[in-house]
Amino acid sequence: MSKITALDTYDVRFPTSRELDGSDAMNPDPDYSAAYVVMRTDQPDLAGFGLAFTIGRGNDVQKAAIDALADHVVGLDLDEVIGDLGGFSMRMVGDSQLRWLGPEKGVMHMAIGAVVNAAWDLAARVAGKPLWRFIADMTPEQIVAAIDFRYLTDALTPEEALTMLHTMAHGKAERIEQLLAEGYPAYTTSPGWLGYSDEKMQRLAREAVAQGFRTIKLKVGMNVEDDVRRCRLARATVGPDIAIAVDANQRWSVPDAIAWLRRLTDVQLKWVEEPTSPDDVLGHAAIRKAVAPVPISTGEHTQNRVIFKQLFQAGAVDLVQIDAARVGGVNENLAILLLAAKYGIRVYPHAGGVGLCELVQHLAMADFVSITGKKEDRAIEFVDHLHEHFVDPVVIRNGHYIAPQTPGFSAQMHAATLAQYRYPDGPVWCEPLVTATAQ
Repeated sequence: MSKITALDTYDVRFPTSRELDGSDAMNPDPDYSAAYVVMRTDQPDLAGFGLAFTIGRGNDVQKAAIDALADHVVGLDLDEVIGDLGGFSMRMVGDSQLRWLGPEKGVMHMAIGAVVNAAWDLAARVAGKPLWRFIADMTPEQIVAAIDFRYLTDALTPEEALTMLHTMAHGKAERIEQLLAEGYPAYTTSPGWLGYSDEKMQRLAREAVAQGFRTIKLKVGMNVEDDVRRCRLARATVGPDIAIAVDANQRWSVPDAIAWLRRLTDVQLKWVEEPTSPDDVLGHAAIRKAVAPVPISTGEHTQNRVIFKQLFQAGAVDLVQIDAARVGGVNENLAILLLAAKYGIRVYPHAGGVGLCELVQHLAMADFVSITGKKEDRAIEFVDHLHEHFVDPVVIRNGHYIAPQTPGFSAQMHAATLAQYRYPDGPVWCEPLVTATAQ
């Protein structure tokens, strides 16, 4: 029987702060980074890959948290892991001493998510399928068995989830063919980073429209007069038929959010993302009520399925962003997608970070095929950064993600990238310019 023989981790950082790529009101100078994990087996050509996304300082802490999980993984029988991905996840989440560090939140939960995602990547590779197709080919019973329903049954029971999944099994083959033919809609944040000049924002916005994107997103929240100017300039640049969303990245208090957003009503916003703390369910509900009909969303920093459940129950959001690397991996994201489907909440997955486009496309596509059957009025975020570092990078065509065909979760980085961008001794971080500002 094959065994898992090692859990190797890497601190990989990219100096994106040099060009202010990724800059927003809360994170003005991010260096996109990944605590990267390779789950190795005794078969030299078979491994699973995952990552936790950070923005520079602290990536070493995230790597250390993943390292702490090695005893839960190394030596396990491969078939037992990939044959019971729900049990594999729950054993780590349920470790009584690790759980004390959360529970189910923060650095340790993200570490578990990275390892869990590596196990799903490994399972899909063994099956010879891209992850979205691997999930699509699971039975409803197998999907439900992968989900931890603790704390959810007041909103969604396993029996309800099974009914939803069995209902959506009808037409699954046709949706797979539709996905392969059409892809999945994308929107782009590439023009909208807060550190970009007006001229750069306008140029990138025009390019995005020419590339087929129907929605662009701008970062806001630092200065209201600047935001009003930039949003109006963007509207004048792209015209009335292209949607504009904004993202405050948790910058505002509830009263500030309401006052700020009332200044932007003439822009006709597609949605407002993270207007306040991602933990403030009632704050989101108050903002949504005060600025209606402007849609309110959150999700990329929402720490677990329980907060998502409360956001839905409280009527606090119109849509949400799931993140492939924030919660506890594929298992927990499946729970969130099922909750969103039950409550009729649209999902616009977050992908503003290294590797996140590659990962989250699989979850959105699995949602379309197996859970909701919908991809209208929803889209996956696209940011045109760092895809060249992945063995199976995303493909965007006419504003759509093209369904991956390579087996796995698309998380594997090139060996040359690991050598070049490892921190702190990779060549990129040893250059004189970076020595003075290295994180």
